[in-house]
This record gives sequence, C-alpha cells and structure tokens, in this order.
Amino acid sequence: MTVKVVNLIPSKQLEDVQTNQYIATSAKVMIDKVTVTNTTAAAVTFSCNLVPEGGAVGDSNAIIKDKAVASGETYVCPELVGHILEPGDAISMIAGTTTALTIRASGREVT
Repeated sequence: MTVKVVNLIPSKQLEDVQTNQYIATSAKVMIDKVTVTNTTAAAVTFSCNLVPEGGAVGDSNAIIKDKAVASGETYVCPELVGHILEPGDAISMIAGTTTALTIRASGREVT
C-alpha cells in the first residue's frame, strides 16, 4: 500500500453553479482538510456534496448545506475531514455568490 499526500483542490474561487471541484481517479482518497475563505465584505453561503461515481448532486450526498461564511472568515470544514472517496467519486461545491469564496483542499491518495 502506498500513501501519497496531495493537493486535491488548489486554491481557487468557488463558482456560483454546482461544480465538481475534484474527482478521484485510480486511488482511494481521504480528505484531510478543506478551507473556504470569504474575501468579500458580506456573508456568503456555500454547499458541498460528496457524489458517488455515476451519481448526481442531491440531498442524499449533501455534507454541508447553505453554510454562511462571514466577511473575512476562513471556515475549516470539519464535516469533510476523514471522508473517503472511491475512484470516480467527486467533491462538488457551489457558492451563493461568484468570486466571493476561495477554496482549497488536501488529502491522501491510497493505492
């Protein structure tokens, strides 16, 4: 078994449409840390789903739903830490406002 520490989602602005931010490829992936930073002057919400391969975003795979992040706040997503993605599974996210939230995620690939 090989474990590789990886930057799952390099720092980027979160879109205001549901978007797969990361798709596990040939390895199982453990999520270690996800941060969401609000760079605007007002609170902004976001949601996150862990979508199984071939599945669709929905209430059955919602992990974070409409979480408000205050102006200037960085939210460290404890709800995501320790979750496992199988090959083909995705981290899908959406922001309430475009170019307001910066996201980043790291984890481990296990092969």
